[in-house]
Amino acid sequence: MANEVAERYSQGLFELARETGTVEDKKEQAEALIKVLTQEPDLKVFLRAVKITKEEKRNLIDTVFQEYLDPHMRSFLKLLIDKGRSYYMEDILRAYVVLANRELGIQHAVVESARPLAEEDLEKIRKTLEKRTGNKIRIENRIVPELIAGIKVITENQVTDVTMKSKIDGMKKALLKGGRA
Repeated sequence: MANEVAERYSQGLFELARETGTVEDKKEQAEALIKVLTQEPDLKVFLRAVKITKEEKRNLIDTVFQEYLDPHMRSFLKLLIDKGRSYYMEDILRAYVVLANRELGIQHAVVESARPLAEEDLEKIRKTLEKRTGNKIRIENRIVPELIAGIKVITENQVTDVTMKSKIDGMKKALLKGGRA
């Protein structure tokens, strides 16, 4: 159900953004809102609280986000409140970002590594992915100490795993099957 709600509302926001020529602006606003909702769990609790009236929630949207969100985005958030969809707000915004990225030719890639990668290494990876996909690539470097060494690159439709952990796991499977490592 959550996916259906997120898809339906994000599609509505996307169509509005397309009509008004604000796909990229709304994407930036959505990403900022996702960040706020993630970093401020009290805001999420407030927006989902049953005992807080819809009017109080709408007023919060107007006062807190007046400077940061355009009128359409504020109206959209208030619509979510009015329709009782506050619980799905973050999922809806994430689904919108995916639609906007597709429209703008932007692909998200996660590069997992045991330690932070140098900017020049991330830049090389980004350029390689852009050449391979033909899209603009936005890279996120996630630190996963369990990988030991190497990197794992995750894009929408592909995973490239050249980590020490995957090599060890492969050897372990081969040995358990009675083969050679």
